[in-house]
Amino acid sequence: MRPFLKREAVLSSRIEGTQATLGELLEAEAGVAVERSPDDLREVANYVAALEYGIKRLKNLPLSLRLVRELHEHLMKGVRGERATPGDFRRSQNWIGAAGCTLLQASYVPPPPAELMRCLGAWENFLHERSLPPLAQIALAHYQFEAIHPFLDGNGRVGRLLITLFLMERDILPTPLLYLSAFFQATRRDYYDLLAAVSERGEWERWLIYFLNGVARQSEDALGRAERINGLLEDWRVAVGRLAAGRRGAGPGGRPSHVPSLLLDMLAANPFVTIKKASKHLGVAFTTAQRAIVGLERLKILQRVGQAKRDRVYCAKAIFDILEEPAHIEAYR
Repeated sequence: MRPFLKREAVLSSRIEGTQATLGELLEAEAGVAVERSPDDLREVANYVAALEYGIKRLKNLPLSLRLVRELHEHLMKGVRGERATPGDFRRSQNWIGAAGCTLLQASYVPPPPAELMRCLGAWENFLHERSLPPLAQIALAHYQFEAIHPFLDGNGRVGRLLITLFLMERDILPTPLLYLSAFFQATRRDYYDLLAAVSERGEWERWLIYFLNGVARQSEDALGRAERINGLLEDWRVAVGRLAAGRRGAGPGGRPSHVPSLLLDMLAANPFVTIKKASKHLGVAFTTAQRAIVGLERLKILQRVGQAKRDRVYCAKAIFDILEEPAHIEAYR
């Protein structure tokens, strides 16, 4: 689940102009120094933290305005949008348009502050409605949230977070594996045009078809990637088992070490690893982690990244390539 969550964080943030890549985010998490702006990396990391927080919070708090504010606070904490009052609904008028445009030049103007809580109250009530098909309901709710635009910044990212959390709350998703940001980004012009078509002409049916098409395509994409990663891990576990069985004395009492297998589980969460990170995460000696990494390198599971003599970085490139592969999404018609 975790690498998919990070992939969503990168793509959702990229829609808002953040330039951090998935590789940079994964490397930074593995303890590698990257050249990308700390602000960009923090914005993406905040998205991951906000979604993880929301998943835990759903256990004792339903989707609500309170949870929406909490998500926004986690999302905007310590980043450039912090000036946009993290965790607070706006108290001033905002608008959508080209950079530097005025209110009169805006392409869309959300409800004024005096009407905001009335609109949000109706939106919250709609979230709790149980008579609609859930996928159609969240499609409608996503449009409504973006139209209300309740925050000074971060509305798009919070709105995309809520799609995943809604589907988890309704038990449509057992884990947060389905994300629509890749679809929205690949069909970005259509996404904005269809949102505008609802606002201007009430074209709900076109928006629903577009949204459900995105769910179908991203479901297939997520399943395909997950199956390929699981297949790799199974093959690697067999290879590691064979290697361990042929090397007695690798662990205490002459037993084969279990560390390489544990290392494979780490790579499933993040294909980038350092010896220091593996040692700390697995709770083993540095030399034990080093032997395990060298063993996986010999099996062609890991490859060194760069030419550093110290603090070497390794990558399970086969997993990373699956995560990085562009989604095959044609323009919506």
